Amino acid sequence: MIDLRSDTVTRPTEGMRRAMYEAEVGDDVFGEDPTVRRLQQTVASLLGKEAALFVPSGVMGNQLALKVHTQPGDEVLLEATSHIFNYESGAPGLLSGVVTRTLTGEDGVLTGRQVADAVRPGYYWLARTRLVCLENTLNQAGGRVYPMENLRAITEVARARGLGSHLDGARLWNATAATGIPEQDYAAPFDTVSVSLSKGLGAPVGSVLAGPKDLITEAHRYRKMWGGGMRQAGILAAAGLYALEHHRARLAADHDKARRLAEGIAELPGFSLDPARVQTNIVIFDVDHGDALRTLGELKAEGVLMVPFGPATIRATTHLDVSMDDVEAALAIMRRLYGRA
Repeated sequence: MIDLRSDTVTRPTEGMRRAMYEAEVGDDVFGEDPTVRRLQQTVASLLGKEAALFVPSGVMGNQLALKVHTQPGDEVLLEATSHIFNYESGAPGLLSGVVTRTLTGEDGVLTGRQVADAVRPGYYWLARTRLVCLENTLNQAGGRVYPMENLRAITEVARARGLGSHLDGARLWNATAATGIPEQDYAAPFDTVSVSLSKGLGAPVGSVLAGPKDLITEAHRYRKMWGGGMRQAGILAAAGLYALEHHRARLAADHDKARRLAEGIAELPGFSLDPARVQTNIVIFDVDHGDALRTLGELKAEGVLMVPFGPATIRATTHLDVSMDDVEAALAIMRRLYGRA
């Protein structure tokens, strides 16, 4: 099976399994796991932040950020296609009691002016705008890298208006691989940043939230409250450390595979996409007959897995466990199924 559903389907490499087996561990709830501490220090350094916190999932990392930046009744500004708004099960309202307000960007990208115009004027009968959250790379925009000039303009508005800023950087590693801009530079304008270890990097579990020491200390408390306190978590943290050391440099290969996949699909009748829009490891394309589920079923029967991204839209994601040969094999299957006019 050629699994292109997500870059979260990877399995630990032999080297990663060995690092997990050999990990020095302790009780992390007591702050005694040396491998967890090393992971947190490593990510904080990579992102240029004072402190960091290892969490079980990207959703928890994002939701902890919302919690420490806001009070119940506050408003959080988000782009309409963002992961926090669409794919985190309504957690902002449940866990933080906040109102989410969406703005529509161009391919997911907002401008400083849009954010400035959205900040409420402060009348007590209005929700208090307190936080703006951005995403890099942009999942629903096909892995597009958020332009640095927009990130800076938006966070400058946030600071000027007294708002906090959070970056959902689940695939920030891919942004750096695509542009050469260090993760620290992307993270610098934001108060807090979350990054994934299990998307792209190939670790089996985990994300890290980084930011000022006082906010991370507060997030640590809520992590425990929400059931995220882990004991001998160094076994998992070791996988993250291994991924950071060995798998970041190879992300560009995933981008090459995605571009090749996009080029091949674009040659087929019945599908619509622009390969030039593929910047990282995500390929999004439309099915001209309008039934993505039918096409996905046909592909699955032939050993190729992708996911629906709308009634007529499909997403494919390249990753560590899919080779260029696998991409060519998937394209050969698609040519056999759909290559006729």
